[in-house]
Formats: sequence, C-alpha cells, structure tokens
Amino acid sequence: MNKIASQLFGLSVVVLIGVLLYLTVFSDGLGKAPDITVKTASGDTLQLNKPLKPVLVSFWATTCPGCIAEMPHFAEMKQTFGDKFEVVAIAMSYDPAEQVAKFIEKNPYPFSFVRDTDGQMSQAFGEVLLTPTNFLIAPNGNIVYQKIGEVDYGLIKERLRQMTPDL
Repeated sequence: MNKIASQLFGLSVVVLIGVLLYLTVFSDGLGKAPDITVKTASGDTLQLNKPLKPVLVSFWATTCPGCIAEMPHFAEMKQTFGDKFEVVAIAMSYDPAEQVAKFIEKNPYPFSFVRDTDGQMSQAFGEVLLTPTNFLIAPNGNIVYQKIGEVDYGLIKERLRQMTPDL
C-alpha cells in the first residue's frame, strides 16, 4: 500500500511540475508583453514581446525605498543566471533625469536601466502608476508574473530555473 501511495505522490509531483512549466513557458499567462524594444547593459537590443529569454521588468523610482531594496537582489539573480536572463529597470517618467543618472552612477548594477521619458512604457504595461511594479516575461513574450510591490524572490528564481533548465 505504501508503494502505491508513493507512486501516486510521485506522479502528482510530475504532473504539477508539468502544469507549472506549461503555464510559465507556453500559456498566455497574464497576457503578452508590449512591443517595446530596449537597449541592454551589454549594448544589445531586446524586444520585450519576443525576448527569447526570461526578462524581469521593474518599474522603479529613486524616491521608492522598496525599489532601491530590490536592486541588489536583481543583481544577484542576474549574476546567477547570466546571459540566459535579463533585468530591465525602467525609471518612471516623473523621476528627474539627473536624479536617475546619479543613482545609476553610484550603483553600477549588472543590468539594464531605461528611462521612460514620456510615460509610454508604463502606459504600454497597463498604466503602471505605483512603484515598484514588476513583470516577469517568458522567452515567448508572455507575462507570467506581475506584482505591485517587492517581488517574491524565491518564486522568481524558481520560475527562472523552470525557464532555463540547462543552468
């Protein structure tokens, strides 16, 4: 009887992992990322609706303590997953350009910083008004995680491992 229960449990775990993988990589999840192209820290261009690798997009502001607290965690994730993962930190349009530039100069994190100069990016992601607001985009361009407030790092890392199984 224990052997049957153990086999059923194992089968349940495999099915659950399969469903999570499907929802994370292949389903439409929370919708498609908008057709926005950004320049990465390495100088490449990245199309968010077809990134071909997982991308964490974070809308932030220099006056947002939660945003600033997230950045070292994002840097650690970027270092862990390397070129198989991208982080794009989008500064809100209301954040003064010189203040954003000073922050980036003082904090040379290993990911991409973009400034939403006219508010079009935040509008394209569904009228983002609050920071931090984060989106995890699967390689196929589907948004698979969205959160207003600091991200659940454990959940994000697990989803990244599912989307980059060769790491």
